[in-house]
Amino acid sequence: MGADHVHTADNAMPPLDPELEGLLEDLAAIHCPGIDQILSGLRYIALTRHTADRTQTLIAVLAGGSDGLNLVNVIGQTVARLADSDTNPSLRQLPLDTQKEARQHGQNAAYWLADPDLHQTASDTCAAIDGA
Repeated sequence: MGADHVHTADNAMPPLDPELEGLLEDLAAIHCPGIDQILSGLRYIALTRHTADRTQTLIAVLAGGSDGLNLVNVIGQTVARLADSDTNPSLRQLPLDTQKEARQHGQNAAYWLADPDLHQTASDTCAAIDGA
C-alpha cells in the first residue's frame, strides 16, 4: 500500500473540536466580510490534509515565525492601524484625548503581539515537527 492510499477511515480528517468550532461560529456572528474571510481561511487550514512540512510552515506563519513574520504580528499591526486616527479617519470625530488613548493602546497591542516570547511555543512546535 503506497502513500497514495491515505483516504481510509483511519486517515480521515476529524471534525473541528467543539472549542475551535464554537470560536469560529461566535466570531462569524460579527458579520464583517474581512473577518469572515479570515475565519474561512482558518477553517480551511484546520480541515485540510497537509504534509508535515506544510504543517510546520503553517504553524510558523500563523504564530511562530521569527522576526515577526507571522499572522499574530500582522493582527497586532492591524489593531494599531485601526486604533490610530491618522490611519483610521472614523476616529477623528472622537475627542483628542480619546484618540490619543486609543492610539496608545493600539500601539501597545501591536508591541505585545509582536513579542518573541509570545511566539516561542508555536516556534517550538515547528521545531518539534522538524525534529530539531
